[in-house]
Amino acid sequence: MPKSPFAPKTTLDRLVLPVDVPTVAEAERLVRRTEGKVGVYKIGMELQFAGGLEFARDLARDGKKVFLDVKLHDIDNTIEKAVRNVAKMGMTFMTLHGYPKTMRAAVRGLREEGNPDLCLLGVTVLTSMDEQDLLDAGYRGPLGDLVEARAKDARVAGMGGIVCAATEAQKLRSVLGDELVIVTPGIRPAGSAAGDQRRVMTPARAIEAGSDYLVVGRPISQAADPGAAADAVVAEIDGVLQAA
Repeated sequence: MPKSPFAPKTTLDRLVLPVDVPTVAEAERLVRRTEGKVGVYKIGMELQFAGGLEFARDLARDGKKVFLDVKLHDIDNTIEKAVRNVAKMGMTFMTLHGYPKTMRAAVRGLREEGNPDLCLLGVTVLTSMDEQDLLDAGYRGPLGDLVEARAKDARVAGMGGIVCAATEAQKLRSVLGDELVIVTPGIRPAGSAAGDQRRVMTPARAIEAGSDYLVVGRPISQAADPGAAADAVVAEIDGVLQAA
C-alpha cells in the first residue's frame, strides 16, 4: 500500500494542540507560549465563532500548520462548496463527519479546487462517546464495528485520513495500512484527568498503537508552563519512535 503524503515528517509534527479558548487574545497568548513546541494548532468551534477563522488564516500565513476542526456534515452541494473555500485558506487539516456521502462530496470539492495540500479527515466516532451513547443515538452494533466501517468508507472516498480514539488505532492501522493518516484525540499523559473523554490513551501507547498525530489539549493548555508540558509530550513520543 502507498504511504500517505500527509504522514508526519518529524516528531514535532505529530503533536496537535487544540486552541480551545473563548477569545482570539487568549489564543494568541497560548500560541506564543507554545511557539516551536507543537507541530499543529487545532482551531475548534469555540474559537471559530469568536474570530477564530481569521486567526486560523493568520497562523497559516505565518507558516504554521493549522487544523480546522469544523466537523462538517450537510448536503453534498454545501459540502463541496465549503471544502473549496477552506482549500483556499492555507489549512493543513480539516474534519468532516465520516458519513460516506459527506466524505465523497468533500473529496470532489477538494479536487475541483485543485489543492492537494489539504488533508481531509473523516471523524469516525467522537472520543467522548461510548457504546451507550451510540445506542441512545439509534445505532446498533459494537462501537468498534462502526469505527472500522467509517474508516473503510474514508479510504474508498479518497480522504487523507481519519480521526479515531487511540484505542482503535491498532486495528485500523491493520485495515488501512499506511494509506491514510490516523489522528487520535483523547490523549492524556499518565496522571492527567480524562475530563469529558471516554476512550483515552497515553502518548506513548498511542504511538505504539499506530497513531500518526496526537491531539493533546488540556494537559498542555492548562499547564502552568504549556511549553514545558508540550516538550514533555514530544519527548515521550520521540522515546517510542527511537526505540522502534
